[in-house]
Amino acid sequence: MNALDAGSTRPYLIRALYEGCVDNGLTPYVAVSVDDSVQVPREYVKDNEIVLNISFDATSHLKIDNDFVHFRARFGGVSRDIEVPID
Repeated sequence: MNALDAGSTRPYLIRALYEGCVDNGLTPYVAVSVDDSVQVPREYVKDNEIVLNISFDATSHLKIDNDFVHFRARFGGVSRDIEVPID
């Protein structure tokens, strides 16, 4: 396998930054450019962007895989499923 055949390094970088924040007592956030492929509460989107706190205290069932960041979070007291493509 050569470098051109390898997959994206983006999911690995996101996981590393997440773990670095958690290990150092910082709050991990992700800024998301919102389009039709993103599942977030649209009422919290401003200028096609949303910033999400992905800390342990703010989410449940957080999973950062090679294709998506998935979790549940409360917005205005209502639990919502969030799905953000890594692309």
